[in-house]
Amino acid sequence: MAAKHAQGAGFSTRAIHHAYDPYAGDGDLNPPIHVSSTYTFPTVEDGAARFAGEQAGYVYSRVGNPTTVLLEQRIADLEGGEAALVTASGMGATTSLLWTLLKPGDEVIADKTLYGCTFGFLNHGLARFGVKITHLDLTVPENLEAAIGPATRVVYFESPANPNMRLVDIAAVAAIAHRHGAVVVVDNTYCTPYLQRPIELGADYVVHSATKYLGGHGDLIAGAIVGPGEPLTEVRFHGIKDMTGAVLSSQDAFLILRGLKTLALRMDRHCDNAQVIAEFLASHDKVAVCHYPGLPSFPQYELGRRQMARPGGMVAFELKGGIEAGRRFMNALRLVTRAVSLGDAESLAQHPASMTHSFYTPEERAAHLISEGLVRISAGLEDAADLIEDIRQALCAA
Repeated sequence: MAAKHAQGAGFSTRAIHHAYDPYAGDGDLNPPIHVSSTYTFPTVEDGAARFAGEQAGYVYSRVGNPTTVLLEQRIADLEGGEAALVTASGMGATTSLLWTLLKPGDEVIADKTLYGCTFGFLNHGLARFGVKITHLDLTVPENLEAAIGPATRVVYFESPANPNMRLVDIAAVAAIAHRHGAVVVVDNTYCTPYLQRPIELGADYVVHSATKYLGGHGDLIAGAIVGPGEPLTEVRFHGIKDMTGAVLSSQDAFLILRGLKTLALRMDRHCDNAQVIAEFLASHDKVAVCHYPGLPSFPQYELGRRQMARPGGMVAFELKGGIEAGRRFMNALRLVTRAVSLGDAESLAQHPASMTHSFYTPEERAAHLISEGLVRISAGLEDAADLIEDIRQALCAA
């Protein structure tokens, strides 16, 4: 079945069928969960050949397991990449990749706005080991051209950015980086490969928090890296095996495989609800500005239409009353759940100044374009009318 659907099949067909043949083995409709930590060798010579990379086969689940390998094949196919690695968290993906790519004296140029833990890893982690971290406004590609130098090894950004929805022109930034010998890493968590495929736009690597839309149900922690095959082999045997140990369990890999089967359906509903929410917020007198790529008023509306299939399920908006208005709004929510994740069936809201970016100083938040009154909503799968009514009454409290 996998071979039958390998060429020319649509996204959902591949998300359900790629790389698995239910008629092989015992005929399981769903791929089995392999729970062994270690694997046997018919002979010592076979074991030696596998350790040397001369014979196919599994050795130890820290470097490969049949269930996680199937998930890797499927994610790589959906992202349009040569290979993939799955990890125990989204940060496990980012750290395993960057620990492998970088050495003391290298520079990472990153966008001004990043997920809080990524910012922490770069500035409080890598920077302690002799890696220079430079933050630029990468929404203006010319800024990269002016700053990039011979020590720049990695250009790293999210598009859309967490939490304020800024977009980066992936193709333009990748072209500049490649002219200077740097590799481009894009966090594609917000979009998933259903809405955006950065590798097709010129990126070298894609990272995901698979905790979010790929899993889709708020019941697991996982990550993924997609990129070229030989370098990812090095990430597997250095970044994961030796550096981070961020190994995904086969049970969680199975749940993500299940989540991928409905990814397209879920993303369409997330996008539908987010559009309705954004249009409501943009017209409300207590909202200073709503950031959503599906609004014609969004400054990068045309870029979003060019590199994203749809505007996504995430909405950010700034309340006129600042940090206190943000807190009042959050505390008044009844249906939308106060939580810091995203991509779940439930709609979730968070106030970065009080939550994910609370360890920034107010000056750091301002420098990284995160206002005190910014609220982020992950539009879930509920009925849109119910979500709007809850947001309406919470805005009255704000």
